[in-house]
Amino acid sequence: MLSKRELKSGSTWLAQGGIAAVLDTTDSAQAHIEDTMTAGGNLSRKEAVEFTVNHGKESIEWLIQQGVSFTQESDDYHLTKEGGHSHRRIIHSADATGKALQKTLIERAQEHSNIDLFEDHIAVDLITRRKLGLADNRCVGAYILNGKTGHVEVFQAPHVVLATGGASKTYLYTSNSDGATGDGIAMAWRAGCRVGNMEFNQFHPTCLYHPQAKSFLITEAVRGEGGKLILPSGKQFMHKFDSRGELAPRDIVARAIDHEMKRLGCDCLFLDISHKPADFIQNHFPTIYKRCLNLGIDITKEPIPVVPAAHYTCGGVVTDESGRTDIPGLYAVGETSFTGLHGANRLASNSLLECLVYAKAASDDVEQSLLKPLDESEIPAWDESQVTDSDEDVIISHNWDEIRRFMWDYVGIVRTTKRLHRAKHRIDLLQQEIAEYYSNYKISNDLLELRNLAVVADLIIQSAMLRQESRGLHYTLDYPELGPEALDTILTPVNFSWS
Repeated sequence: MLSKRELKSGSTWLAQGGIAAVLDTTDSAQAHIEDTMTAGGNLSRKEAVEFTVNHGKESIEWLIQQGVSFTQESDDYHLTKEGGHSHRRIIHSADATGKALQKTLIERAQEHSNIDLFEDHIAVDLITRRKLGLADNRCVGAYILNGKTGHVEVFQAPHVVLATGGASKTYLYTSNSDGATGDGIAMAWRAGCRVGNMEFNQFHPTCLYHPQAKSFLITEAVRGEGGKLILPSGKQFMHKFDSRGELAPRDIVARAIDHEMKRLGCDCLFLDISHKPADFIQNHFPTIYKRCLNLGIDITKEPIPVVPAAHYTCGGVVTDESGRTDIPGLYAVGETSFTGLHGANRLASNSLLECLVYAKAASDDVEQSLLKPLDESEIPAWDESQVTDSDEDVIISHNWDEIRRFMWDYVGIVRTTKRLHRAKHRIDLLQQEIAEYYSNYKISNDLLELRNLAVVADLIIQSAMLRQESRGLHYTLDYPELGPEALDTILTPVNFSWS
């Protein structure tokens, strides 16, 4: 298992809210399925939704068996409610569910002598038999940059699972960790995998607005437990945009906040839960309470300044119900993948659920495949004899900043055709620059992330240009209505054709 930084550096560690699953007798799988389909703009694949929901309870039970400690109330687990859900079905560990989950699973992995964990290792590219000059395109490993030595190493494997998260660092403002640069999606695309629905980027409505609060999320559960969105004047406004108010799906809430900020010309709006008892707030949201208090904001007495930020990539590498991609031996799970679950908009707290369900499905499929003879392709070592050390790293940082700025301005919460064409023009030029730089200089972590960032930005722009309607997270002023059919946007790499 390889991690490009330390094992806890990914977005899962930052996940606050919880995991959606049908655990209460008053709830039902059908209700969870309907909520997911509705939030997804009727674009979610029903088979994927049913598969995920129906495996929800067993996934939670497995986590409990591993030792994950979920918040309890009286003699049962506390379930909260979030936007888009018709029932309380979010099981959580206070307001740090991802940390509790990942910490436990890392500990379990470390207990197994047959699991090797490599931190500070970033993937350069996948190795397929086609790249080795052979007929088929089976994945047989990856070239990996060892961050400690600076050298590229070959990791050979009969099965490779991409679990590299999403691509929200493509945008200027994001709730994600610094590593969310779409690495797995970009590598799979370069290797020949299709990608789907990359235009659907979820913007979380409520990130903490403070100069010292980099990427700090204010969980959906704050609104689920009665938090109110207010203008600088103190007036509520969500009722003007949706009858569900603060519990409307995230795309609606994010657009409402964006609209009001632009209308008023203000830098942020506010989320107020101070009307709740102080001990309730401190017990349910201890992480948020402490973080805000350290910044001089007492959320038991005053509202929280918030802004929308890029949060979740609903699209990704096309997979089946076993996590298999178009390339034999290559799997993708979690935010890297496109399973069809999320459709045009992810329902709150369905993401960790998808990770668990499809990771188990991929694991089962790999286990069956291991019964077959392993591939013994001879893989050549990485050749860096024709490149030199760079003395122009400023190009990397400049291009990184430029991509994130124009993606925010042109391919953000509200889009137009003209903005998308401007973005496409810029990304085409930047990809030429990056390709030239990549060919001439030794690779580094920053260069690899920039290269991947440019690929996923291009995929997002291409997908957005193809969708001539407004659906879910894709909202364009030029096509404000729904199209006649709910269709996925599937992109296929040049020179590859899949039936």
